[in-house]
Amino acid sequence: MRPTLRVVDSITELQPGADAGCVAVSGSHGGISSAQYALAARPLLAIFNDAGIGLDAAGLAALPFLQGHGIAACAVLHTSARIGEARSTLADGVVGHANALAEALGVREGEACQAVVDQLMGGPPSIGKI
Repeated sequence: MRPTLRVVDSITELQPGADAGCVAVSGSHGGISSAQYALAARPLLAIFNDAGIGLDAAGLAALPFLQGHGIAACAVLHTSARIGEARSTLADGVVGHANALAEALGVREGEACQAVVDQLMGGPPSIGKI
């Protein structure tokens, strides 16, 4: 069974239990607060916006945090997609950063977010609760 695609402007929209195993495309920054919401929902892959990376790489803190909890995560470049707009992340985003678990799923830096999702979904997506 292929995963459900969840396209959410804020990662806080994911529901623990109901969204477990989904591919979560969000407009959220990849900071630690976002990571905690993703951890609660346990998606197959969480996609964030790097939000300009920030001081001490705060905009990417979700990637190693989620790696440590067994969750694949990546972030699109803030120059490729609008922060806070998941549809822009999906349609325009270019992966700039990925943790090792995301790389194991085939996520590569420089790849279009839409291509990542298409590959993971194995065909036209089964979109849930956009």
